[in-house]
Amino acid sequence: MAMVTRRYFLGTAARGALSLAAGATLVRQSVSPAGAAPRRTPNIVIIFADDLGYGDLGCYGHPTIRTPHLDRMAAGGMRFTQFYAAESVCTPSRAALLTGRLPIRSGMCSDTRRVLFPDSAGGLPAGEITIAEALKGRGYSTACVGKWHLGHLPQFLPTRNGFDEYFGIPYSNDMKPCPLMDGDKVVEEPADQASLTQRYTERAVQFIRRHRRRPFFLYFPHTFPHVPLYASEGFRGTSLRGLYGDVVEELDWSVGRVLDTLREEGIERDTLVLFTSDNGPWETQKLNGGSAGLLRGGKGSTWPGTVAAGQTVTGLAATLDFLPTCLSLAGAPVPTDRVLDGYDLTPLLRGSGPSPRNSMFYYRGMRLYAARKGPWKAHLATQPGYGGSAEEHDPPLLFHLEHDPSERYDVAEANPEVVADLLRTIEAHRATVEAAPLQLDQRL
Repeated sequence: MAMVTRRYFLGTAARGALSLAAGATLVRQSVSPAGAAPRRTPNIVIIFADDLGYGDLGCYGHPTIRTPHLDRMAAGGMRFTQFYAAESVCTPSRAALLTGRLPIRSGMCSDTRRVLFPDSAGGLPAGEITIAEALKGRGYSTACVGKWHLGHLPQFLPTRNGFDEYFGIPYSNDMKPCPLMDGDKVVEEPADQASLTQRYTERAVQFIRRHRRRPFFLYFPHTFPHVPLYASEGFRGTSLRGLYGDVVEELDWSVGRVLDTLREEGIERDTLVLFTSDNGPWETQKLNGGSAGLLRGGKGSTWPGTVAAGQTVTGLAATLDFLPTCLSLAGAPVPTDRVLDGYDLTPLLRGSGPSPRNSMFYYRGMRLYAARKGPWKAHLATQPGYGGSAEEHDPPLLFHLEHDPSERYDVAEANPEVVADLLRTIEAHRATVEAAPLQLDQRL
C-alpha cells in the first residue's frame, strides 16, 4: 500500500479544557511511491504553543496575524476542526499530552492550585510513562526544548522523564524568578525572554541536525504567547495585530525553521510534525490574549504516516491521543497496566478509517464539568475562566456542536433522550476514575 512518510499535523486547541477550544489540526505530508515502505521508523516532532487561540492563525481566519508557515502546513497537511486539549490550564494539559491520561489519574490537577508554582513540591509522578520514555525503549533520541511546567525539582525535570536533553524554563514565564535551564542546571536567571523563541529554535534545529541519522522525538513546548509577551528585535513592532501578533508571527517563523531543517537534512518524509496549543486564549488579558474565533470561552473556562495532503478532518481528536498514536507509529508497546484516555489515530492518518474517538470529558481541576458524545455536549456546570463560581445545571445544558459551535442555544428540553444517554456515559466514565494523590497542592 502507498505510505505517507512526511506528516505535518497542526491542531490548535482553542478553548479552555472544558469547552476545550476545539481546535483545527493540520497534517501536511508527501506520499511515498505506491508500494514503497517507510525508509525508517518515523521521527516525531510535537510543537506546543502556550495560550494560543483557535482564531489566532491565518489559516483559521485571523485577518491581521501573518502565519505563512503554519498556513502552508494547513494547505498541504491534515487539519482537524474538532480537536481538544485535555485541560484548560498549563500543568494538567501538559501532563495529559505526555502521558495519554486525564490529569485526575496522575494527580496533576487541583481545585486549589490550578498549576505548579516555584514553591511547589510536587510534579509528574515517577510511575507515569511519558511519550519520551516509551520511545527511548525503541531507540529514539529525545529532547525537550521550551516550557516544562511539570515540576521544577530535580526528580521531576525532563531528564528524569525520558528526555536525553532539556533546554527551557521550568514553569510559566509570569512566575518569578523565571530561570532558563540547560539540563538540570540554571544557566540564566531571570531568563532573557525576548530571545527565548530564537534560542529555543536554534537548540531544536541543532538537535535535529545531530540526530538526523537515527529516530528522534522532539517535544517543543513554546513559552509564548503566554503573558508577559516578548518578541525579538526582528519581530517586535512588525505585526498589524500589535505585540500579540508579533509574538505569534515569531512562533510561525520558528515552525518554518523546523520544517526547513527537516527538508535540508533530507528527513522530512520520515518525520511526523504535530502543532497544537495547550489550552484556549487567555481572554482576561484582553489585547494581550488571543482569540477563540467562533468558539465560546477561553483559557480556564468551562465554556465553550499516511496523511492525505489538504484534508480537513471533522472527527474528534485530542492531545490525549498523541501517546498511543506516536507509540503505534514507532512500533512501541502501549502500556496495558493503567487506564489510558487516548486513542490511536494511526488509521485516521493513513486514511484507512475514521477517528476512533467519539467522546470527550471536560475537567476543571478535580471536577467533571461537561462531556461530549458524538456531536452533543452536556454541561453539568459552567464557570468563568477566572473569578466567579460554578453554576450548576440540572438538567444539564445541551448543545449540538456541529450545528452550534459557539454553544449559544441550549436544546436540552427538546432532546431528553440525548441528555439521558450522556448522563449514562458520564457515570460509566466516573466508574473508571480513581483520583491519584494531588501533586499541585504540595508546597516546599
